[in-house]
Amino acid sequence: MLLAKVKGNLVSTQKNPYLKGHKLLLVHQVDLKGKYLGKKDIIALDMLDSGIGDTVLVVQEGAAVMQILGHRKAPVHTMIVAIVDNIEITKLPRGGIPLSAGQD
Repeated sequence: MLLAKVKGNLVSTQKNPYLKGHKLLLVHQVDLKGKYLGKKDIIALDMLDSGIGDTVLVVQEGAAVMQILGHRKAPVHTMIVAIVDNIEITKLPRGGIPLSAGQD
């Protein structure tokens, strides 16, 4: 799983029949402070009504997505599984960089 920020909506004129009615969003991985990591945007299936600017938790594993959808027919590998309201760090791993707690 990874932490990401929603950057935009995807619109398509044609969709796989098993994706009809589901929203596709463009997300980008972020660190705990909300800073973008890497250069690649990711297309993720959204069933939670996430919006642009939301911080989300994304799963990138086909079997997990299939379990959530309840079938293996949709060509999906990446899915938003949670909208993150707040991040609070109470204990850092050994050698961790201090972060401000309670960030939004």
